[in-house]
Amino acid sequence: MGEEVDVEEEQKPILINEESLETTTTTADGSVDNAFTWPVLRFDVLPYKTYQFYKQFTKSSNPNNFLKGVKWSPDGSCFLTSSDDNTLRKFDLPDNVDSTQEDTANEDSYLANLVLNEGESVYDYCWYPYMSASDPTSCVFATTTRDHPIHLWDATSGQLRCTYRAYDAMDEITAAFSVAFNNSGTKVYGGYNKSIRVFDLHRPGRDFDQYSTTQGKKEGQSGIISAISFCPTHSGMLATGSYNQTTAIYSEDNMELLYVLHGQEGGVTHVQFSKDGNYLYTGARKDPYILCWDIRKTAGIVYKLYRSSDSTNQRIFFDIEPSGRHLGTGGQDGQVHIYDLQTGQWVSSFQAASDTVNGFSFHPFHPIAATTSGHRRFGTLDECDDDYSLSCEENCASVWSFYSMSDTASFEYGDSNMETEPENIHQDT
Repeated sequence: MGEEVDVEEEQKPILINEESLETTTTTADGSVDNAFTWPVLRFDVLPYKTYQFYKQFTKSSNPNNFLKGVKWSPDGSCFLTSSDDNTLRKFDLPDNVDSTQEDTANEDSYLANLVLNEGESVYDYCWYPYMSASDPTSCVFATTTRDHPIHLWDATSGQLRCTYRAYDAMDEITAAFSVAFNNSGTKVYGGYNKSIRVFDLHRPGRDFDQYSTTQGKKEGQSGIISAISFCPTHSGMLATGSYNQTTAIYSEDNMELLYVLHGQEGGVTHVQFSKDGNYLYTGARKDPYILCWDIRKTAGIVYKLYRSSDSTNQRIFFDIEPSGRHLGTGGQDGQVHIYDLQTGQWVSSFQAASDTVNGFSFHPFHPIAATTSGHRRFGTLDECDDDYSLSCEENCASVWSFYSMSDTASFEYGDSNMETEPENIHQDT
């Protein structure tokens, strides 16, 4: 039986064991060899817009082909975007990231290496956790779309590898609203209405294990399972978000419900564990706060991180940098806010677009991040076409570099691109 937790206003400071930014190994003679160092991201200086992509999204018959998110591949060789024209585009990262490149307002930095058209609206997508460009067999990602089964796509050729089909009581295909691989990469988890279905990666088809997320009339987690995240420390836990404004934590082995967390003002659209696995961050639509939970003691919220998202149904993604110290999130105001996860305090922000920034993703080992922006616009046939003449500052994908250079340059929207003071940061600590 799951434990239902009602949120109290009490806020407690977070204590995270700071992860070392450097991984060391000891050689045979006893000396220490620095095998790997995490990237040092500079948030006290203006980030550089290294690459931008705009025109490729305006050639669609959809006059308002806004973007809906971005995700880096696990090996960092490319990133994947989703847009309103039911299309996913893969952009390979150049071997040498040129942080001094000046983007041209009316041109794309380069073309997508893969353009994949889905039949219906894309609900969710995710990379295979052990994806590596050096191993073509591992270069796959999963998608779930309206009225379609879960698809596994080849990220190199764009061919459909296989499908994972779930059926309802009428023996008709039902679509998952969220999709995720487990940490070992052996299972595909799909979030459905009041249930989770688990597919064996190596056995495509209609064979799956189904687990109900409700227990009785009032217990458990009801509603559509809209987000799934696995604990990165291989602790055997996974978190699911639901449109009924709750987040649940399960044991992966037997899908036993451990906790149900209440506190979001809208339907949960994104959940993510901290790098040490002790904390969980949740965000919701029409809710201006990302909530931090200590999963070892779920008696209340640790702190709240503000973002401008209180009047949109869009799914706005956030992400945690590789070292686990900072979290970045976009919002309706076009800004990206950076927070220190040890204290829950605002660190910096910058103007990433002149429209809603709905996607934000840190690179797995380079000091760069990717953003996507745009939102759905509604108009009438009598309106002027100029209303849909969207600029590269609105519906676009961008790559930003977070490190200082001797020859400092800046990319400006308006008067300044960096906020010196947190405007409208209503944060409870």
